[in-house]
Amino acid sequence: MEINELIESYNDYVKKIPGGAIYIANYLREDKLNDALIAIKAFSEGVLWLSQACDLLVKNGAEVALNIEQIQEFLIEVNDGLEKQDYVLVADMFEYEIAPFFEEVVRAKGTVQ
Repeated sequence: MEINELIESYNDYVKKIPGGAIYIANYLREDKLNDALIAIKAFSEGVLWLSQACDLLVKNGAEVALNIEQIQEFLIEVNDGLEKQDYVLVADMFEYEIAPFFEEVVRAKGTVQ
Protein backbone atom coordinates (compact mmCIF):
# COMPACT_ATOMS: atom_id res chain seq x y z
CA MET A 1 0.00 0.00 0.00
CA GLU A 2 1.35 3.39 -0.96
CA ILE A 3 1.81 5.95 1.84
CA ASN A 4 -0.84 8.30 0.40
CA GLU A 5 -3.35 5.43 0.33
CA LEU A 6 -2.41 4.52 3.91
CA ILE A 7 -2.93 8.13 5.03
CA GLU A 8 -6.35 8.21 3.36
CA SER A 9 -7.39 4.87 4.90
CA TYR A 10 -6.07 5.93 8.31
CA ASN A 11 -7.93 9.26 8.27
CA ASP A 12 -11.16 7.64 7.04
CA TYR A 13 -11.00 5.02 9.77
CA VAL A 14 -10.33 7.52 12.58
CA LYS A 15 -13.34 9.59 11.48
CA LYS A 16 -15.63 6.52 11.67
CA ILE A 17 -14.63 5.44 15.18
CA PRO A 18 -16.90 7.80 17.18
CA GLY A 19 -20.00 6.47 15.39
CA GLY A 20 -18.81 2.91 15.91
CA ALA A 21 -18.26 3.54 19.61
CA ILE A 22 -21.84 4.83 19.98
CA TYR A 23 -23.09 1.79 18.02
CA ILE A 24 -21.31 -0.50 20.51
CA ALA A 25 -22.67 1.42 23.52
CA ASN A 26 -26.22 1.25 22.17
CA TYR A 27 -26.00 -2.47 21.45
CA LEU A 28 -24.70 -3.15 24.96
CA ARG A 29 -27.54 -1.12 26.47
CA GLU A 30 -30.13 -2.86 24.27
CA ASP A 31 -28.80 -6.22 25.50
CA LYS A 32 -27.67 -7.18 21.99
CA LEU A 33 -24.56 -8.67 23.50
CA ASN A 34 -23.48 -10.85 20.57
CA ASP A 35 -23.60 -7.93 18.12
CA ALA A 36 -21.80 -5.69 20.62
CA LEU A 37 -19.04 -8.25 21.20
CA ILE A 38 -18.50 -8.69 17.46
CA ALA A 39 -18.23 -4.89 17.11
CA ILE A 40 -15.83 -4.69 20.08
CA LYS A 41 -13.63 -7.34 18.46
CA ALA A 42 -13.63 -5.33 15.21
CA PHE A 43 -12.81 -2.17 17.17
CA SER A 44 -9.87 -3.91 18.86
CA GLU A 45 -8.56 -5.19 15.53
CA GLY A 46 -9.01 -1.71 14.05
CA VAL A 47 -7.03 -0.14 16.88
CA LEU A 48 -4.24 -2.65 16.32
CA TRP A 49 -4.22 -1.67 12.63
CA LEU A 50 -4.16 2.04 13.59
CA SER A 51 -1.18 1.41 15.84
CA GLN A 52 0.73 -0.39 13.09
CA ALA A 53 -0.23 2.25 10.52
CA CYS A 54 0.83 5.02 12.91
CA ASP A 55 4.29 3.45 13.30
CA LEU A 56 4.69 3.13 9.54
CA LEU A 57 3.51 6.69 8.89
CA VAL A 58 5.86 8.17 11.50
CA LYS A 59 8.77 6.21 9.98
CA ASN A 60 7.89 7.83 6.66
CA GLY A 61 7.90 11.36 8.08
CA ALA A 62 4.16 11.89 8.57
CA GLU A 63 2.91 13.86 11.56
CA VAL A 64 0.49 11.73 13.57
CA ALA A 65 -1.08 13.13 16.73
CA LEU A 66 -3.02 10.03 17.80
CA ASN A 67 -2.15 8.88 21.34
CA ILE A 68 -1.87 5.13 20.90
CA GLU A 69 -1.04 4.63 24.59
CA GLN A 70 -4.40 6.17 25.58
CA ILE A 71 -6.22 3.86 23.19
CA GLN A 72 -4.41 0.86 24.65
CA GLU A 73 -5.55 1.96 28.13
CA PHE A 74 -9.13 2.09 26.84
CA LEU A 75 -8.77 -1.48 25.55
CA ILE A 76 -7.47 -2.70 28.91
CA GLU A 77 -10.41 -1.06 30.72
CA VAL A 78 -12.90 -2.47 28.19
CA ASN A 79 -11.41 -5.93 28.63
CA ASP A 80 -11.63 -5.63 32.43
CA GLY A 81 -15.28 -4.57 32.16
CA LEU A 82 -16.08 -7.46 29.83
CA GLU A 83 -14.37 -9.97 32.15
CA LYS A 84 -16.55 -8.69 35.01
CA GLN A 85 -19.59 -8.72 32.69
CA ASP A 86 -20.14 -5.06 33.61
CA TYR A 87 -21.73 -4.11 30.30
CA VAL A 88 -23.04 -0.78 31.65
CA LEU A 89 -19.47 0.26 32.44
CA VAL A 90 -18.26 -0.84 29.00
CA ALA A 91 -21.14 0.98 27.27
CA ASP A 92 -20.36 4.13 29.26
CA MET A 93 -16.69 3.89 28.29
CA PHE A 94 -17.53 3.69 24.60
CA GLU A 95 -20.04 6.54 24.78
CA TYR A 96 -18.38 8.91 27.26
CA GLU A 97 -14.66 8.21 26.85
CA ILE A 98 -13.80 6.51 23.56
CA ALA A 99 -16.22 8.36 21.23
CA PRO A 100 -15.30 11.82 22.62
CA PHE A 101 -11.58 10.94 22.52
CA PHE A 102 -11.76 10.19 18.79
CA GLU A 103 -14.07 13.16 18.10
CA GLU A 104 -11.42 15.38 19.67
CA VAL A 105 -8.69 13.68 17.64
CA VAL A 106 -10.57 14.50 14.44
CA ARG A 107 -11.34 18.08 15.59
CA ALA A 108 -7.74 18.70 16.65
CA LYS A 109 -6.43 17.43 13.32
CA GLY A 110 -5.34 14.16 14.87
CA THR A 111 -5.64 12.64 11.49
CA VAL A 112 -2.43 12.36 9.53
CA GLN A 113 -1.08 15.56 8.00
